[in-house]
Amino acid sequence: MSVAVDLGGVLRPVRQGNAFEETVERLLTVIKLGLIGPGERFPPERELAAQLGISRLTLREAIGELARAGYVMSKRGRLGGTFITYTPPAPSVGDLRKLATEHGEKLTDALTFRFAVESGAADMLAQQFAANGSPQGQAETLRTRLAGVNGAGPADYRRLDTLFHLAIAELTGSSLLSAACADARMRLNDLLNAIPVLKPNIAHAAVQHAAIVDAICAGDPDGARAAVAEHLAATGALLRGFLG
Repeated sequence: MSVAVDLGGVLRPVRQGNAFEETVERLLTVIKLGLIGPGERFPPERELAAQLGISRLTLREAIGELARAGYVMSKRGRLGGTFITYTPPAPSVGDLRKLATEHGEKLTDALTFRFAVESGAADMLAQQFAANGSPQGQAETLRTRLAGVNGAGPADYRRLDTLFHLAIAELTGSSLLSAACADARMRLNDLLNAIPVLKPNIAHAAVQHAAIVDAICAGDPDGARAAVAEHLAATGALLRGFLG
């Protein structure tokens, strides 16, 4: 079973003074986080323009630039649309050295931000589950996202891991919290994509992901927060190890 991705936290209205630039930024966030995967397409122009609060002309200009840069491809016709062509580059030692130089000082700040928003999202969702008796649809969405990342191969692991984490914020119903979690993930995205996907780490993360889901579904805010903290501490250690 597939679960539709809620893009509302990322594709929020842009400021009119910088409409073109912010539209490019929003669309690139969706692409780089893998909220829409390679070969998949963006929602229709009319829907995208309405979400972003811009004209279809501005949207087409932004899409045109992304197409020229190799991120998307537009097709006409009944089965047409704007399709994602971007795939993250393979990890390399050179990339890690460059990122360590450029982002090393910002790593602790980015990890702190991610911890604050993701642990808060898990806490809030667990509170909602406790109050509403673990809503079946939401629990099913979480477990579907969990199954997706557990079944992912190395090439698609980071993308499906992102979808799992962002689903927690989305399910709280807060667009602001969803946007904050997407922002936090984006700040670490290049670093995460630059390190190799390690089998022992995937196995460890699977146990931690399951603990997060179990605590949320049990309506246990303290347990959910603790499970997120343990998981993010492991991610932070891995990043520091490769960038150190």
